[in-house]
Amino acid sequence: MNSRKLKDKISSRLMLSATVFACLLFFVMLLGLFGKASPILSVVPIDDLLFSKDWSPMAGKFGFYPFIVGTFWVTGLAVIIAVPISLLSSIYLSEYAGNRLRETVKPLIDLLAGIPSVVYGLWGVLVVVPFIKNTLAPILGAETIGGYSVLAGGIVLSIMVFPVIISITTEVLKTVSTDLREVSLSVGATQWQTIKYVVLRKSSPGIFAAIVLGFSRAFGETMAVLMVVGNVAKIPSSVFDPAYPMPALIANTYGEMMSLPFYDSVIMLAALFLLLVVLIFNVLARMVLVKMERSVV
Repeated sequence: MNSRKLKDKISSRLMLSATVFACLLFFVMLLGLFGKASPILSVVPIDDLLFSKDWSPMAGKFGFYPFIVGTFWVTGLAVIIAVPISLLSSIYLSEYAGNRLRETVKPLIDLLAGIPSVVYGLWGVLVVVPFIKNTLAPILGAETIGGYSVLAGGIVLSIMVFPVIISITTEVLKTVSTDLREVSLSVGATQWQTIKYVVLRKSSPGIFAAIVLGFSRAFGETMAVLMVVGNVAKIPSSVFDPAYPMPALIANTYGEMMSLPFYDSVIMLAALFLLLVVLIFNVLARMVLVKMERSVV
């Protein structure tokens, strides 16, 4: 008996150690990035770095503003495209589709989540960019630099976000009690009225959390966006203009210009900024989901 208790105690301590180690990794990354970014923060005010439009590393000017705006343009457009399609797909899968169709579609959605981002980027270069250049831009009378634009990045990124939003939203819709649906139907409401006024209202916090998680997933995406967005360090004025998101900046320039004073510190600061933004979005989504779970219980 003592031997079994000892084994249980050792196993418990090992699992606790593994859990603590996994949790500490984030703080190690955070402190490591902050330490590397501190040299530039000690000589340049943070507001100058975040809101300056002048990006000229050779001259020692590191204005992040065009990259921040480019990141939000691409990510925001991706979410605008992805949310309606994902929400309608989730409603159909949870409320209308039969079990056979649902079980067939679910692995395909999971497969989308497992495709490497470089494959999405290559597909964007071969399909999305030529479509914007040769078809969409001429129809709308817009000018574009070879089709590489915010719109191309938003379309590719929205497809990458689909699995996250659809999977979470579908599970959230399933948490709505069957009794609520039956009560609504029993008083004469149609199935769509039940979904609109009962299911969606009850699950709205969870849907919001799914969208936030999708946004955080899109915010830090690098390779696919880098391949189709144009990578021009200026503030876009329309979706047909090129942009330069911050993850693309890190991937494109890290290791190439490290001999410049403070350049490595600037890139680490960009990585720290991305990490903090993704952390904020994930914490916000988690708080909403926890609140929803408590309300269900």
